[in-house]
Amino acid sequence: MSVTVRVPAKVNVQLAVGAARPDGFHDLANVFLAVSLYDEITATPAADGLRVTCEGPDADQVPLDRTNLAARAALALAQRYGRAPDVHLHIAKDIPVAGGMAGGSADGAGALLACDALWGTGASREELLDICAELGSDVPFSLVGGAALGTGRGERLTELEVGADFHWVFALAVRGLSTPAVFREFDRLGEGLDIPEPVADQAVLDALAKGDPAALAVAVSNDLQPAALSLFPELSDTLAAGRAAGALAAVVSGSGPTTAFLATDAKSASDIAGVLRASGTCRDVRTASGAVPGATVLD
Repeated sequence: MSVTVRVPAKVNVQLAVGAARPDGFHDLANVFLAVSLYDEITATPAADGLRVTCEGPDADQVPLDRTNLAARAALALAQRYGRAPDVHLHIAKDIPVAGGMAGGSADGAGALLACDALWGTGASREELLDICAELGSDVPFSLVGGAALGTGRGERLTELEVGADFHWVFALAVRGLSTPAVFREFDRLGEGLDIPEPVADQAVLDALAKGDPAALAVAVSNDLQPAALSLFPELSDTLAAGRAAGALAAVVSGSGPTTAFLATDAKSASDIAGVLRASGTCRDVRTASGAVPGATVLD
């Protein structure tokens, strides 16, 4: 017997970041949108404890020890229900690794849901979300999917209405970026400045609810983008190439280095992807749409 869970990537259509808190985290107003790039996590009973394996693009960059969020999720659920974490977790990667699209968080949420189903723990949604929040700021949204506003450090979610599919192109960079390093650079760039409290932009929420890509393009924003560009200046060339190809908006996705381009429709997304592939400014290009559901057990 095994259980497979499919979990989507995310793009941040707004990422407002406050000043560093005493605990080192930052308050956020983080508007998430789940998009149709997926990892699949399969949980299978094991007699020899916890084991993690991985396949797919850049799988060699995924840790297979207990630092992996999928492993941490299984351990947390097992501890809460007083059982041994005897499980083999296999991750089939398709979400970019270290790309600012919550691939690791998706694996954590997927493993949590897969182990819950495999072990028959019967955890409530609230319990699962509580464990997700312990694992990381983006993990609760990977479980929920759709669209949501994340506050606190991103883990407190308010689900949002989405009026239509939004079409995106994602350009994958030639190397990764460390999320902690990007936040440190954000803090460095903000030294001596008055950083406002992060709040959700009503224009973003209205554009999502109306399903209006043109309105969303005007409102999309990412406070971490200057820090990501400071550490990885070549991303500016990718952003410029996407804009020149006809993207309605171009933005660094989360902490980067993946760059996201909002398109009018599926055909426009395909056209933009073709131009970006030929631009020489990125190593690969993917198209996706959203909002899509969060972690889902597959039959």
